[in-house]
Amino acid sequence: MPEPIRSISQRFPGVPTIEGAGVRLRRTFANREVPLFDPFLLLDSFGSSRPEDYLAGFPWHPHRGIETVTYVLDGRVEHGDTLGNSGVIGAGDVQWMNSGSGIIHQEMPQRTDGPMAGFQLWVNLPAREKMSAPAYRGLTGRDIPEVSTGDGVRAKVVAGTFGGVEGPVRGIPVDPTYLDVRVDPGATVELPAGPGRTAFAHAIEGAGSFDGGDPAPVAPGETALFGPGSRVRFRAGDAGGRFLFVTGRPLHEPVAWYGPIVMNRNDELVEAMRELDRGEFVKHRRPIVEE
Repeated sequence: MPEPIRSISQRFPGVPTIEGAGVRLRRTFANREVPLFDPFLLLDSFGSSRPEDYLAGFPWHPHRGIETVTYVLDGRVEHGDTLGNSGVIGAGDVQWMNSGSGIIHQEMPQRTDGPMAGFQLWVNLPAREKMSAPAYRGLTGRDIPEVSTGDGVRAKVVAGTFGGVEGPVRGIPVDPTYLDVRVDPGATVELPAGPGRTAFAHAIEGAGSFDGGDPAPVAPGETALFGPGSRVRFRAGDAGGRFLFVTGRPLHEPVAWYGPIVMNRNDELVEAMRELDRGEFVKHRRPIVEE
């Protein structure tokens, strides 16, 4: 029997939000959606041609207990952290950072003549990994393979596997898939999303339908969370379609969340804040780069 196609269980249009030192962005899901998106905690999209919407950036701030994934579509973002990593995330680049036991970093978008656009996804860490050593992956667009199926479908593979090609981000506890998928007008693509995995798609451009049961097109900026099944099918409309496709293995663990720190118990949050006040939050300062 063919594997069942997943239908859309819920749609999320996103909410305008101001974050960092005054960056205007759109928040698709966060605290209120736990545990719907387990193991994913937050998805923000940023996009503007007005420098005043993004130049304030995200000055030095802490993280613990999560991985942050920054994918820049257009523009440039300067970054630095307490591991000694620094540089620029440019168009097509990905920063996949494991905050582990604690890291302090900053991400500062730079002025551009065109649009500044991209995404940040937060991925939860299992309890056993929350106090592990932080680590950092910096991928340029050249590091990320692009697969063409020959029938109007192209996908950049950041993590997971598509078309027989494995992405460069590997060894993540929740075994994620992270794809940037483009589908030509009228073309169809089927994407693996094994049983028991959380799966969602965020529409970037164009329009199309995920036809496991809900034929209504998913509009740019909208996120579709999928119900049970083993695969997702997308049919592009007349303008084609582009979307992020993300899956991961749920953790089924309690979540205690305060700002940029996500643990399992409230007492762990209290201790993290005490350590920040005492200057003891960062446990590791030597550069650790994951290959």
